[in-house]
Amino acid sequence: MAHDHVVLTVDDSSTMRRIIKNTLNKIGFSNVLEAANGIEALDVLAQNEVDIVVTDWNMPEMDGLTFVKTLRAKPEYKELPILMVTTEAAKEDILNALRSGVNNYVVKPFTPDTLKEKVYKLLGL
Repeated sequence: MAHDHVVLTVDDSSTMRRIIKNTLNKIGFSNVLEAANGIEALDVLAQNEVDIVVTDWNMPEMDGLTFVKTLRAKPEYKELPILMVTTEAAKEDILNALRSGVNNYVVKPFTPDTLKEKVYKLLGL
């Protein structure tokens, strides 16, 4: 079942973006936008209606956490679901991310089922 939700994947690794995009396609999301870092992502968001953001943590220019805080500071993105993809599985980091406004997180490497479960939950599917 395909969904018309628009997903934005933010990662400085084009390989990782491709993996996430392919995984999202597999679980029913054909509408996937990409950005290489937080600054690029803000541009994409300004120009597109996005339903959910899947962002990496470690990125140059603007890291995932700064990106999330920047989004949450803008009224129009207060409610935008954000899923953080991270290799940082330290409890303290995760708590910090959740406090900063991340709705949920997924730790790399992840399975399509894990991503599906988290994305569906955030979109209320």
